[in-house]
Amino acid sequence: MTNHQFGPFGITTGLDSSPDSLAAAVAAEELGYPAIWLSGGPLPGLRTIVDLVEATESIRFVSGILSVDQYSASDVGATYAKLEGAAPGRFTVGLGGAHGPKPIATLNAFLDQLDDVPVERRVLAALGPRMLGLARDRASGAYPFLISPAYSAEARKVLGPDKLLAVSHLVVVEADAERARRIARDTISFFPRVPGYAASLKRQGFSEKDQAELPDHMVDALAAWGTPADIKAKLSEHLDAGADHVAINVITGVTGPQPIEQWRALAGTLLG
Repeated sequence: MTNHQFGPFGITTGLDSSPDSLAAAVAAEELGYPAIWLSGGPLPGLRTIVDLVEATESIRFVSGILSVDQYSASDVGATYAKLEGAAPGRFTVGLGGAHGPKPIATLNAFLDQLDDVPVERRVLAALGPRMLGLARDRASGAYPFLISPAYSAEARKVLGPDKLLAVSHLVVVEADAERARRIARDTISFFPRVPGYAASLKRQGFSEKDQAELPDHMVDALAAWGTPADIKAKLSEHLDAGADHVAINVITGVTGPQPIEQWRALAGTLLG
């Protein structure tokens, strides 16, 4: 399989260039996490990726994802080239966010202009079979979010054995089932309103009723919760199904602070 040296577990989070964000990246590196996947929505611009790389020593960063509707291929390529020259191997370009009636054509056109970024250093946000096929054909692999381990097995079939499959999975470090599910359900509730995610959830067997009510079995499939050992066991189902890497998207029910204490609580179990 594609070797990005990400290890089995990394982090998904939103960072910017603020001192708190830079300190969080340093903390993640010191805890031993090999990679941070930068959520596209909170990312204020490409300069933040440069700032994060410069603030750390060796941890890898992946834009997960850069929306091709918001960034130009020339700017993305220039940022990659700059970082590859200064810190080789530490930035991988994750792309997606092609909205409109022809997302595959939009992404293909963007990739046609991305000469500065080799195929092996591109990943695509991919949920459906057509986007997974594009990730197989024009990138090093795929980075899906909000999928069950069973869907990881299906994604692996589409990608084939030699492409990267990195999964972002929600995590709640909370042993109380009611509280953990409440936190997870609050985050998950947004996504059935997004057509691409609604279609993905339907492909995974979650009915319209499931998507409206978010029953426990659906929450448990899409979010890992419990003790660090419980969480590792759940995330490892993705690895057993064919994923190469799982990026933990820790949610706490509180917006704002980076979940450094939760990263720390998980590090000994996930990275040991």
